[in-house]
Amino acid sequence: MALVPYEEGALHVLQRFHSSDATYNFVNHSIRIKQNWKEMGVSAVVWDAAVVLCIFLEAGSINLKGSSVIELGAGAGLVGIVAALLGAHVTITDREMAVEFLELNVKENLPKDLQGNVFIKPLTWGQSLENFPTFDVIVGADIIYLEETFPDLLKTILHLSSEHTLVLLSCRLRYQRDQNFLDMMKEHFNVKEVHYDSHTDVHIYKAHRKGSQTKEL
Repeated sequence: MALVPYEEGALHVLQRFHSSDATYNFVNHSIRIKQNWKEMGVSAVVWDAAVVLCIFLEAGSINLKGSSVIELGAGAGLVGIVAALLGAHVTITDREMAVEFLELNVKENLPKDLQGNVFIKPLTWGQSLENFPTFDVIVGADIIYLEETFPDLLKTILHLSSEHTLVLLSCRLRYQRDQNFLDMMKEHFNVKEVHYDSHTDVHIYKAHRKGSQTKEL
């Protein structure tokens, strides 16, 4: 549920996703992400929203060093890997079916001395949340899409966040329902757009609980 296709009329842009891997350079590391479109579909490729969020994080917009970070709907795991390279203690989550795939990408792209800072756990939004604490930072790339998941996604973000938590959501606003989720967030969080990449049409929003003292970016 984390990663979603582009509009049907633009399917030609998906050709690169059928490659078995994709290579990126972040934090002075060459990161080679395995992709598995054939068996796992859209949840096992790297989408533009993940890349734009990694660029934003690498630019130092927030200091992740020593922070606890959870990635929701991680897909191929690029954002979580970059967060770990930036010094965060990262919990990377997605559905059970994606865990083994995520473990492979993390193992192959993180130095051994950093692998102990990364935990990969299955998480279905809205379920078994008692198994998760709150985090300093919550990140998600292209997780705002399926309208039927919005209540569980919001429930999950609320459970994982404290008054000090920063939420970063990277997405394309493809439909009105995507904006509707942001409106749902605004009932509980202060939400602000902090970056827009015109080349990919990707927005990054930050959010923190209303009444909290979280620092502005």
